[in-house]
Amino acid sequence: MSNASPQPIILTGDRPTGPLHLGHYLGSLRARVQLQHEAKQYLLLADAQAMTDNVGKHQKVTDNVIEVALDYLAAGIDPEKSTIFIQSQVIELAELTQYLMNLVTVARLERNPTIKQEIVLRGFERDIPAGFLVYPVSQAADITAFKATLVPVGDDQLPMIEQTNELVRKFNATVDRQVLVECKAVLSAVTRLPGIDGKAKMSKSLGNSIALGATPDEINKAIKMMYTDPNHLRVDDPGQVEGNVVFSFLDVFEPDTAKLDDLKAHYRRGGLGDSVLKKMLNERLQEVLAPIRSERERLAKDRGEMLSVIKRGTYKAREAAAQTLSEVKAALGLNYFG
Repeated sequence: MSNASPQPIILTGDRPTGPLHLGHYLGSLRARVQLQHEAKQYLLLADAQAMTDNVGKHQKVTDNVIEVALDYLAAGIDPEKSTIFIQSQVIELAELTQYLMNLVTVARLERNPTIKQEIVLRGFERDIPAGFLVYPVSQAADITAFKATLVPVGDDQLPMIEQTNELVRKFNATVDRQVLVECKAVLSAVTRLPGIDGKAKMSKSLGNSIALGATPDEINKAIKMMYTDPNHLRVDDPGQVEGNVVFSFLDVFEPDTAKLDDLKAHYRRGGLGDSVLKKMLNERLQEVLAPIRSERERLAKDRGEMLSVIKRGTYKAREAAAQTLSEVKAALGLNYFG
């Protein structure tokens, strides 16, 4: 008998409201590329969840399903090792969401820190779409349907993982058997990359991001716009490193840490211009994004093949989700016909 540990199962994904950007790449996509060699990985294109706060803009969501899939593959996701699928086409997820909703109160959903923050960001106040409020339950269904044990997320998504595990424990206690599986969050070394305007989060909707498929000119333009130190008016002025977006990026992309430490010391004492730093960062980002952009352009030439990849993954995902749903319904006594 083998004593080997079971292969981890990973569920992760993105809302297809636009192409992926550097924040996604650093926050979780790089981890997904590595983890696909170590685990059974499902990558979800969360179009149904994206609809909850994109009423009237549904075409944007559906148009971007292939765009996000292109970003996955261009960044190194292998469809032979990772299952890419569309959430709305795995109908078992909607049914599982319905059963899990009975195990959580509206008050508990409203206390979820991630949801509270998103409600404020979108200006919903009390006019919260019901689908948006139960977003954590839908996400729990996505995770538990595949019995995922690991979920790569940014630190702002940790409350969602906590709520998923609450629902798992509640369901298993309700049916008095172990049906669903708890999961653990996998945080990357860089949990969040700031926007180029200095805001805490890079976001396409805020216009402060750099797309993975950005052209050389777009990268250069974004770097020129980057927030540095507003008090560093002249080259000779001492500058502040903390909160300086250019240094935040260099901390991630400059491999020569000794050189970077020298630059920080020089900047703090004065005599180092922002243009020098931005030129250096531009060189690094061009190096990182050039191969991704090139591969993305190659893949985009055959949209039919892209759809085939997603279709195959969706069929595979439905098989796995259907098995879990069957176990859930049996545990609830909903197997009337055997």
